[in-house]
Amino acid sequence: RKEEEEVEGRRRRWRRGAMAAAAAGPFSLREVLDAFRRCVTEQREVLLEPYLSGWRGLIRFLQSLGAVFSFISKDAVAKVALLEGHQQQHGFVSLQSLVQHELAAGLAALRARSDSGCRTVLRLHRALRWLQLFLEGLRSGEPRTSVLCTDAYNASLAQHHPWVVRKAATVAFCTLPSRDAFLEIMNVGSQEEAVAMLGEAIPYIGDVYSITQELFTQHKLLDLP
Repeated sequence: RKEEEEVEGRRRRWRRGAMAAAAAGPFSLREVLDAFRRCVTEQREVLLEPYLSGWRGLIRFLQSLGAVFSFISKDAVAKVALLEGHQQQHGFVSLQSLVQHELAAGLAALRARSDSGCRTVLRLHRALRWLQLFLEGLRSGEPRTSVLCTDAYNASLAQHHPWVVRKAATVAFCTLPSRDAFLEIMNVGSQEEAVAMLGEAIPYIGDVYSITQELFTQHKLLDLP
């Protein structure tokens, strides 16, 4: 009985958090789709402006889910703000230009910096993989969102989090609402329309992830501290 009350309490807090986030500015999957569609150039460069725009949309998605994802959304907000600062200070147009600039001082110097643009991108990159996998799961039709979210987390972010965070995240995922509620949050019309738009958006997100993964692998940046 006590466990049921705790779960129901978490669900009530989720609903309150979702309502508060919606009042601040609702998430729209269409905005994220448009941003990530503009990200990649013909030369396979990832443009920073639409990349950051896409992330701002994804943050609204996380915030609409309430406190369950606050450990990810708060970190993403901080990382996006830091990356925006790097972009404004140095005039970076693409992720490639940012990496090239910061590597000019040498890999050792870059690894010593805790506020580098590359380190910031790497943290967002890892979170983007989790979101990509989770959205793919939602599109698949699996109704158990707790399973979808846990599987996506274990295949991505979990390996970069300490045990305490992993345990708390797994427990929190058990309180997630239904798949139907998630599709409604997408704010693009019916469930069928939401699923169709996920089908459009996920390949663009995946493309950005793949290019970034290749770039960071090439320059040995995937294990920045």
